Amino acid sequence: MPYRNLGTLPVYRKALDLCLISREIVSYVTNNKDLLHLYKSDRHRDIIADSLLTDAILIPQKIELAERSDSLSIRTSTIHHINIMTKNILSYCIGLEKDGLKEKEYLNLLREEIKIFKKSYKIWKRSL
Repeated sequence: MPYRNLGTLPVYRKALDLCLISREIVSYVTNNKDLLHLYKSDRHRDIIADSLLTDAILIPQKIELAERSDSLSIRTSTIHHINIMTKNILSYCIGLEKDGLKEKEYLNLLREEIKIFKKSYKIWKRSL
């Protein structure tokens, strides 16, 4: 299977955009804490933010895995994992709202980014 340049894949670029906006939102909601050490925090908001960031970072990695794999089972499980992670990110937005985050426009921006990602994701899924 010839490898495509990931930078030319719209779904991969959208996944990187999703990752970037997630990182910025997490940085904001955690008051610029060291993002690599959020998992050590006992604050509920930090735990949600860490999970959000982890899933957002994993999405481009999973796209790369599916794109580079010749195995149908790996591509299928990767698609399943990406579906779960996008649903999780939307759930984390709800969790941050319930935790008292007042700046809901940032979460709405992330939700919109997920919608944009899902459009290119559906097209990409069919091409595998």
